[in-house]
Amino acid sequence: MSGARVEHLVTSGVFALDGGEWQVDNNVWLVGDDSEVLVVDAPHDADAIAAAVGGRRVVAIVCTHAHNDHVDAAPALADAVGAPVLLHPDDRVLWDMAHPDREPDGALADGREITVAGTVLRVLHTPGHTPGAVCLYAPGLGTVFSGDTLFRGGPGATGRSFSDFPTIIESIRDRLLGLPPHTVVRTGHGDPTTIGEEAPHLKEWIERGH
Repeated sequence: MSGARVEHLVTSGVFALDGGEWQVDNNVWLVGDDSEVLVVDAPHDADAIAAAVGGRRVVAIVCTHAHNDHVDAAPALADAVGAPVLLHPDDRVLWDMAHPDREPDGALADGREITVAGTVLRVLHTPGHTPGAVCLYAPGLGTVFSGDTLFRGGPGATGRSFSDFPTIIESIRDRLLGLPPHTVVRTGHGDPTTIGEEAPHLKEWIERGH
């Protein structure tokens, strides 16, 4: 039985893309136990995230995608806690906009498994919001960390550069809708939901997307 638990904090800052700027609140998810932890996204405030980590060993800082509001604090956090930053290579163009002088430390790939505190998190490549967007599925915890791919009420935004609506709909249909209905969806912004709650709405989105 895994001793891992999910912890949550919210950081606030600016999302910038295509010449626009928006104030946003971002979810940060920590998965682990009293000894080690994995950080899902590192937005805005490295000090606040490091404080939530405490003295635990950080297995990795996993970026669900490379929009600046999800990665802007990643290098500073990595330096503070001595952990690698992992990103899907298809999002490197977005990462380089935020951090032109710092490369990610490792590459995420579909199907890769990362273990923390006895819990396995499986990388699901879910392009659409960005080319390299990923979700992390933890079957042992009954949860999926969806980044900005899926929210309460529908898919993530696809109205800006490097995003595509039919692609995100395909990702949600093929990679997320088949998860157990009770699976808790922990999102990049806003409140959690479940696959079961979203499934009826998503079928409508899928019809619109094709």
